[in-house]
Amino acid sequence: MGLRLILRDDLPRLMGPVMVVFDDSTALKMTPLHGLNLARGGKMVPFAGYEMAVQFAPGVLKEHLHTRSKAGLFDVSHMGQITLTPKSGRVEDAARALERLVPQDIVALAPGRQRYAQFTNDSGGIRDDLMISNLGDHLFLVVNAACKTEDEAHLRAHLSEVCEIAVLDRALIALQGPAAADALSSFCQSAGEMIFMEAGPRDVMGIPCLVSRSGYTGEDGYEISVPADRAEALATALLDHPEVMPIGLGARDSLRLEAGLCLYGHDIDMTTSPVEAGLTWSIQKSRRNGGARAGGFPGAATILAQIDGAPLRRRVGLQPEGRAPVREGARLFATADAAAPIGAVTSGGFGPSAEAPVAMGYVPSEFAAGATIFAELRGQRLPMRVTALPFIPHSYKR
Repeated sequence: MGLRLILRDDLPRLMGPVMVVFDDSTALKMTPLHGLNLARGGKMVPFAGYEMAVQFAPGVLKEHLHTRSKAGLFDVSHMGQITLTPKSGRVEDAARALERLVPQDIVALAPGRQRYAQFTNDSGGIRDDLMISNLGDHLFLVVNAACKTEDEAHLRAHLSEVCEIAVLDRALIALQGPAAADALSSFCQSAGEMIFMEAGPRDVMGIPCLVSRSGYTGEDGYEISVPADRAEALATALLDHPEVMPIGLGARDSLRLEAGLCLYGHDIDMTTSPVEAGLTWSIQKSRRNGGARAGGFPGAATILAQIDGAPLRRRVGLQPEGRAPVREGARLFATADAAAPIGAVTSGGFGPSAEAPVAMGYVPSEFAAGATIFAELRGQRLPMRVTALPFIPHSYKR
């Protein structure tokens, strides 16, 4: 049958229509927590080749607010987990090799620390975004589910001479929210002592895990890589905590949107540069012009020129007037009667914590500082105020 593209508009309204891509010539994959998700009442949908829970019985709104006030547990086992082990035995060799593919400073990434990065292409676009951890003798990467096969091939094509590259068969659990530290500390005392973007091996309930204090909601929390055959036991134990409940993809999407975080394939892709996307903060001075290891990554000429000058467009926050959400794909106009659009919404919906509709999109740089523009909504032009991101302040433990 081959590949099918399905526009799913039967998902919760907070998410808006979602483009789901899967190959119907093979069965959808299941995560190690699939059975637990079903047992907890998860509504399952196809996502990135997997059957995933989009929501549970409470619904997206309650799941979102629970994560902001207490703690939510997310099954993100569809993500790719890859290790780069240097053949020389020196982790700095793996770091230098990886810097040929990303604009971030990986050499200076200390053991036990994690860094956000992007694989870039020759035109300065983003192939994927990822997290990189230095685990002392090797690097640990978490990549997006939809890109993980291509990412593995990309790494093997460019780094195989320097690194042993392995794809791990592990589950990945995200525990997010102000009660996350209390919940995880009951099984791993040292977890509470970790700070934002700290990462490393931890014993959790007697299970050897890789734990980072990070996540995709803007809240304090953790991501826990756990052996697949122990994932259900750990997740069940965490869910027994009175302030933890399971959370689906719907609330994950609305939480990250309020936090101003990019979703690959929507807010960033092969045609958007890190500078246009507002991710310049992730590119350290050592990799910029004048730095110790400036350039040397795909698209460096374009990206570094944009840092030193200005990109033609930028990702911005958008706040519509009224209560009607403006969804992905809505065209943006400079005036209420302009003929040609100046951009488009890349993510949009209702923000439960913001108590208002929120959106993100790309506009020409001259409109990126507090302008009022207009979105096309059901044949009408709706005023939208360009605003700074995030919509809800981050609560990371620094």
